[in-house]
Amino acid sequence: MKCFRLALGLMRLGGHNLYPNIDEEENRNLLRAIFESEINFIDPAYVYGNGRSEELIGEVLQEYKREDVVIATKAAHSQNEAGEVIMDNSPGFLRKSVDEALERLQTDYIDLFYIHFPDEATPKDEAVAALAEMKQAGKIRAIGVSNFSLEQLQIANKNGDVDVYQGEFNLVERGAEADLLAYTAEHNITFIPYFPLASGLLTGKYTEEVTFPEDDLRSGQANFKGERYQTIVSKVQQLKPIADKYEVDIVHIVLNWYFSRPSMDVIIPGAKHVDQMRSNLKAVSFELSENDIQAIDELFADFK
Repeated sequence: MKCFRLALGLMRLGGHNLYPNIDEEENRNLLRAIFESEINFIDPAYVYGNGRSEELIGEVLQEYKREDVVIATKAAHSQNEAGEVIMDNSPGFLRKSVDEALERLQTDYIDLFYIHFPDEATPKDEAVAALAEMKQAGKIRAIGVSNFSLEQLQIANKNGDVDVYQGEFNLVERGAEADLLAYTAEHNITFIPYFPLASGLLTGKYTEEVTFPEDDLRSGQANFKGERYQTIVSKVQQLKPIADKYEVDIVHIVLNWYFSRPSMDVIIPGAKHVDQMRSNLKAVSFELSENDIQAIDELFADFK
């Protein structure tokens, strides 16, 4: 099934362990709005609510045709004997994770299954080989890895089994352009960038005067502090003439720009509510000119 170019990241879906005041009925209504829009690709993970994001999708999915929805999910988080969270890429853990995700999602196949984070022990080709078995069995339809280094990705893709790579990439976090994007393009692997809006910093809604209290998670992030924050906000505001030219908002210009990068066919901005999700759709309603693509590239070149 062909994916719409705009997907939806679902960290807030049932993510009680990540965000305060999650409203599950609002979550369900957001899912219904997604399934009734052009968007057909959703991106939860086990760690978003420790399975709750998948359970909510499974509940709402029963109201729709399964074949109309593309579901990606991820696993790697486990616990050791001391109860500490660890990453696990072992074949046995991944097989178990696929089966448990299928149960929570109330479906008999997952369109795309990711190894969410690498662990330190498992050879990455062995981890992907386990998912290849799941793919051959019809339980998953595509294999993804997330947050892998280039070396880990190369080992994971030893037999050409990796279909999708997901990693952090945005206008102010452009490290992937140094090596990963060239590899994914060469090997026909789709690169899906997460945090495409840098926790909202690239939406155009912030000014240089905004500050963040200590209890706000953003206050501890380098992008939201000091001179770097001031520089980013200034550059984002310089996108306003381009946005006006296309009669959209800055956020839509930023999201559309990612399609100009090699092997980036799908983007996954998050959304707190239905109106935000519908607004995101404007990002695929136009095509940036080559001159505008280059201007944006050069404006944020210091972040490569």
